[in-house]
Amino acid sequence: MMEFSKGITVALGGGGAKGNVHIGVLRRLEQAGYQIQAVAGTSFGGLVAVFYAMGFSPDEIESIFATFDQTRLYGRKLGDEPSLLGIGGGTTWLEEQLKDRTFADLNLPCALTATDLRSGSEVILTEGLLVDAILATAAIPGIFPARKVGNLELVDGGVLNPVPVSLARKLAPKLPVVAVSLNLPIGTAAQPWIIPIPSFMPQAIVERISRSRLAQAVDIILRSFDIVNRAVSQYRLEVDRPEIIIRPTVSDIDILDQVDVREVAKRGEDAVAAILPELNNLFAWHNRFRRMVGI
Repeated sequence: MMEFSKGITVALGGGGAKGNVHIGVLRRLEQAGYQIQAVAGTSFGGLVAVFYAMGFSPDEIESIFATFDQTRLYGRKLGDEPSLLGIGGGTTWLEEQLKDRTFADLNLPCALTATDLRSGSEVILTEGLLVDAILATAAIPGIFPARKVGNLELVDGGVLNPVPVSLARKLAPKLPVVAVSLNLPIGTAAQPWIIPIPSFMPQAIVERISRSRLAQAVDIILRSFDIVNRAVSQYRLEVDRPEIIIRPTVSDIDILDQVDVREVAKRGEDAVAAILPELNNLFAWHNRFRRMVGI
């Protein structure tokens, strides 16, 4: 009698720079013998999902991300939608990496989630240009430009589905879903986002801006958005009920931080190591059930 396959599908949540932790999660799951057969992602989780589904190993993804100059992420491109920050450098890098590849070029089933401002609904991205899909799922509302795709005006999938368990389950309905959530639980202090300011700006001006009423208002908006995002994430996880939830320790990392990719990825490995007994028990139970029913 064959042993129950260690196939899983994964749902990678959003979290900006925190999302580099997904690399270590995928690596440690592979090392433990689990076969990731489908992957869904939101925001930065969508970026990692696409590179993994293209066939890059976690080590290769880590090297690619670590060599990107994070100081070049921002900047505006001609035709960008209104936003507080542009993401022109990131767009150029994605275009260089992915060129005109589409979902049809991927080696694994993969889906990203975005939110359409015009219809107010979640949009599941499973076809079309990968660059468009990534820029849509990562378009933090008001911070990065919305991405227009056809008649859709798309922003961050995390608005409605911060950890896309439902998408992962649709991609592989018979497999357990391992969800990776990067949000703090409800009931902890709201976290502001630090909006990057150009390095060439004099410190006196930076301090003056940070004390302005506009900056304080933005801080309140962003902290409120953090609370809403955590609430949506918690409610969706309670409804969608993944078999395993991994919660890496990344609360000290700001969404727009410049980070050491390899250090953050290592935290993902540590988080998987902590839940491996639970995951192994899940598959041991499946093995016993299959023997009982004779399949």
